[in-house]
Amino acid sequence: MRQKLLRELASVAGTDHVRENEPMRLHTTFRIGGPADLFITLKDPRKAGPVMELLRGCGVPVFVLGNGSNVLVSDDGFRGAVIRMAGSASDIRVSDGVIRAPAGVLLSSVAAAALHHSLTGLEFASGIPGTVGGACVMNAGAYGGEMRDVLTHVTVLDENFEIRRMPADQLGLGYRTSRIQDMPWTVLEAECCLEKGEESAILSRMNELKEKRTAKQPLEFPSAGSTFKRPEGFFAGKLIEEAGLRGFSCGGAQVSEKHCGFVISRKDATAADVLGVIREVQRRVAENAGVLLEPEIRMLGFEEE
Repeated sequence: MRQKLLRELASVAGTDHVRENEPMRLHTTFRIGGPADLFITLKDPRKAGPVMELLRGCGVPVFVLGNGSNVLVSDDGFRGAVIRMAGSASDIRVSDGVIRAPAGVLLSSVAAAALHHSLTGLEFASGIPGTVGGACVMNAGAYGGEMRDVLTHVTVLDENFEIRRMPADQLGLGYRTSRIQDMPWTVLEAECCLEKGEESAILSRMNELKEKRTAKQPLEFPSAGSTFKRPEGFFAGKLIEEAGLRGFSCGGAQVSEKHCGFVISRKDATAADVLGVIREVQRRVAENAGVLLEPEIRMLGFEEE
């Protein structure tokens, strides 16, 4: 059965794009993670349907991955198939202020394309390391901007393997959440509508945000960005600092001393180390401030998940 599935997957995705026992540390910005049973790279979003149908028919659990910038994978890996949506800047299309990009394209590449065409509205996204698909699923944002400000339509593969082009206002986009998270949908493409602007002003704003990130965030260490969602009325980093956890570590994982909202891999951290820090931060902040911090990062391959 397994060999038959591998042959069928290879016939759709290409032999070089289907791997077994692929180390997930190679595909996450945390640089952490054991092997996925199957790892399938899709450069053509239209192949997602046939691949998903094959996997579901064999009862194989599926996780869709972009740039791995918001994921912590268990040290034991994932007993299922990881589908990585790939893409490049050459796949981006721009026309009359509308930018269309496949799910696997880096969000920063879309922001760069907007700059090239003197379109404003995506400056906030220039330093976000994720892909278009992940940005839609999480309603990614930074420095006062977020995807729902510019997103007009998202094309998804639904639970029946049908392609649907959906208006953004039907996706329940909220703070780091969307309806997509609760549905067995896979993002294939996104459309954003931007305003005409001055290239020099757009570039200036991007450079300003880059300087802020460099000054305030621990970009020199592997991480998955902000570890916790911002609780209503509070800032996660401030709550963590007030709980006396700046620099707190478990094995190779640590609450960043530069920004307490980040858990970093300081020295060859394991997923268990990172999870240990997350759980202790949650416990101490709840004890100190009565606030339960909710992880922003997605966890894959853990028994409790």
